[in-house]
Amino acid sequence: MNTEPLHHIAVVDDDAGIRTLLVRILRESGYEATGAEDGRSLRRLMAERPIDLILLDIMLPGETGLELCQEVRAESGAAVIMVSARGKEADRVAGLDVGADDYIAKPFGRSEVLARIRAVLRRSTAQTAPTTRRAPETLSFAGWRYRPRQCELIAPSGAEVTLTGAEHELLLALLRNPQRTIGRERLLELARGRLGHASDRSVDVLISRLRRKMGDGEASRPMIHTVRGIGYMLAVEVDAA
Repeated sequence: MNTEPLHHIAVVDDDAGIRTLLVRILRESGYEATGAEDGRSLRRLMAERPIDLILLDIMLPGETGLELCQEVRAESGAAVIMVSARGKEADRVAGLDVGADDYIAKPFGRSEVLARIRAVLRRSTAQTAPTTRRAPETLSFAGWRYRPRQCELIAPSGAEVTLTGAEHELLLALLRNPQRTIGRERLLELARGRLGHASDRSVDVLISRLRRKMGDGEASRPMIHTVRGIGYMLAVEVDAA
């Protein structure tokens, strides 16, 4: 008998029909799911029990999903997938820029929703997955330390820098390929982000967020170089231990 706890997913949507449908789909697919109609309901739910992932509609009464996403990122380790009828590139970028791990445009299919949930949950729990080969405990670069198993990024000052799941995956992809130019499509593949089409700015937004959190954009010689028209390169040496 499987004794592993079910992933708990919160569905936040003011449309009762869509909320009920998503909760039913998730429960039928082996997840524990709870609906919430607005930010107040979500906060109450988060205070009562842990949540692994939040499906968060952008257009909510009162606070928007974007505002709630920022709050969740500051107070919780739950993954966030934004859901919206506005599927333009600017809307996807706005969701990613406030810390969302992925973005789904309405109307959506059952298979797409479940596939994106599985991908985000894999990233969130990757550090606990069994492996047949011992992975490095620490990746050191330019005074920084990254611990893949714990998903911890430690600054030269010793402070821990908080990253989203997608940011962790992107940084790890760069650390595993130091001083090599990696195209945007390949970065999406390596990060398993599936954050949109390769022609959009998903990777650019994640790189910008990484640079900001690491103070890299202010450096005269940034660690993460932009290779115009191709992608990005981590331009420092990486030591594995």
